[in-house]
Amino acid sequence: MAADLFSASGLDKNAPRPLADRLRPSRLEEVAGQDHLIGNNGALSRLLRSGSLGSLVFWGPPGTGKTTVARLLANETDLHFAQISAIFTGVADLKKVFEEARKRRSIGQGTLLFVDEIHRFNRAQQDSFLPVMEDGTITLIGATTENPSFELNAALLSRARVMTFRALDEAAIEMLLVRAEEMEAKTLPLDADARAALVRMADGDGRAALTLVEEIWRAAAEGEVLDTTALAEIVQRRAPIYDKAQEGHYNLISALHKTVRGSDPDAALYYLARMLDAGEDPLFLARRIVRMAVEDIGLADPQALVIANAAKDAYDFLGSPEGELALAQAVVYVATAPKSNATYNAWKGAQRLAKEHGSLMPPRAILNAPTKLMREEGYGEGYRYDHDEPDAFSGQNYWPEQIGPQKLYEPVERGFEREISKRLEYWAKLRRERGD
Repeated sequence: MAADLFSASGLDKNAPRPLADRLRPSRLEEVAGQDHLIGNNGALSRLLRSGSLGSLVFWGPPGTGKTTVARLLANETDLHFAQISAIFTGVADLKKVFEEARKRRSIGQGTLLFVDEIHRFNRAQQDSFLPVMEDGTITLIGATTENPSFELNAALLSRARVMTFRALDEAAIEMLLVRAEEMEAKTLPLDADARAALVRMADGDGRAALTLVEEIWRAAAEGEVLDTTALAEIVQRRAPIYDKAQEGHYNLISALHKTVRGSDPDAALYYLARMLDAGEDPLFLARRIVRMAVEDIGLADPQALVIANAAKDAYDFLGSPEGELALAQAVVYVATAPKSNATYNAWKGAQRLAKEHGSLMPPRAILNAPTKLMREEGYGEGYRYDHDEPDAFSGQNYWPEQIGPQKLYEPVERGFEREISKRLEYWAKLRRERGD
């Protein structure tokens, strides 16, 4: 059977414990905010009903219940519960854990091994789990705040099912506040606006919410009711949950790019502010804004690239925080500019053709003939100098004869590309009239 959770961790049940630990659920149905996993039709609930848990990876932000659910699963199975943290566990420790699991298996007892921060194990350490997972020595539950696709070996992922934990919504955070008030038999000394602000400050992290609750109860004077301003002074400010090298970084830059593409300047400014606030490299953001200008706006507004580059130069010149306004201005410009990915698509098509037909010779008429032999071979013969032609347009073929003219660039009917489209239509008309 599962080991006693307190004795297994070496804790005295009567020792002082943080509010978040004292409020830790004792049953799966008490876990807040993860109904998609532990509700009646939740993925974990179905696994438990099937009687076969299998190895799992719990992926989600901090304070969403990963460790709690892993502990409670021990109570729902007949497996021995063992827990380690990748931060404090080395190769020798892993060997010891695996050997103990093998001994239990030899007498018919399985092991549920919970590995916190599993992404902190290196690739070789992760590989060491594979044999004991394959032969059933352990049922692994690994917890990670980082994207498993980036941080865990493909071989390990192929043997474990990923369960995604969601950041707690406002209703789930409010539920935790109510539970805290019931346990302590006192209400939070906050007015309605301050209470709502506290929920937002938690940023979907249940443990952080309860830590803030403890701070408020310690700081508030008897009979005092705090408003939003007083609350901010007491709890100061939580650092944003953001790692420039990991999932938060990719999520927010993706959000910024897509809000620009979707022409929502307000949302774009919000994500820009979040990334700068979290310590993102402003020049990385400047480079991304330049990319947005060429990928999603292109020639629909040629000034977008000019503005984006100017913002990068302005930040270089002004530094932080003054230069951040230049980035904000560029973000607003690209978000409100007419959109076109015509150049982007044309370039992709050109790259494809270059790979497929990279050995073809251009027409000899458009090649220079610097030597007598090349002139004798017909290089440059028949070339028509466009400036000498009517309308400064010859309309001659510039494509290799084997593939002939191709259509790659399709301008949109927005912004400056509308004018480009008119020019292309005019030149196409001249070609037809001249029979080229």
